[in-house]
Amino acid sequence: MRVFRGRAGTIEADRAASERLLEVAAAGEPAVRVWAPHRQVAFGRRDARLEGYERARDAARERGFPPIERSVGGRAVAYDGETALAFARAEPIADFRRGTDERYERLTADVERALAALGVAVSRGEPDHSFCPGAHSLQASASAGGGKLVGIAQRVRSDAALVSGILLVDAATDLAAVLEPVYGELDVPFDPQSVGCVAAAGGPADPTRVREVLEAALVGGRPMVEERIGRRLVDSRGEVADDRTDGRQ
Repeated sequence: MRVFRGRAGTIEADRAASERLLEVAAAGEPAVRVWAPHRQVAFGRRDARLEGYERARDAARERGFPPIERSVGGRAVAYDGETALAFARAEPIADFRRGTDERYERLTADVERALAALGVAVSRGEPDHSFCPGAHSLQASASAGGGKLVGIAQRVRSDAALVSGILLVDAATDLAAVLEPVYGELDVPFDPQSVGCVAAAGGPADPTRVREVLEAALVGGRPMVEERIGRRLVDSRGEVADDRTDGRQ
């Protein structure tokens, strides 16, 4: 199991680093990454087809969140650069027509296990009018406010599959305040109260602690080799390149 740690110096470089997971998996080795992406609003391809897309991008930019378009997932998600974590696990596959549901189930169960270890009770599903609505989400228990904590998506190639998602650790109110005008410009229903986070659900507010527990759950005790993303980033040819990172995990 290859475990990627760190964050590249720019949004573009960081996205390229994540592509390494699929390259590694296509060569036969599973790969995992859990990290805090740079501050941004990441739009889905469905968003890009809407009339209000450019206005939504402007709304994100005006609030200090650079807009990007991602290749997986549905609607817009916001990362604050600190407390919103992304996670991904890539696996080699022999037949792209099989295994999609099983990969979703295994990853969802691993995330549930991590949250339970952090003292957060969750259920499958999401509140109405959530950010990035989808069939594979986790929400806090009703006693902890019921807000959406996790959204999961999957990208499948002929040789590898990547199951990835977002986990909100803290700052739910701040992220909702960014997403509300974005979704408004897209004319997509959104309820700011639907945004939850680990801290509000009774878990730790420390992203480093949450990252460590989630990474361990995704690795699942398998032997691992660390690959650092940062000043000594290993590229797809196995060569070392200078990447000028801020060093954030």
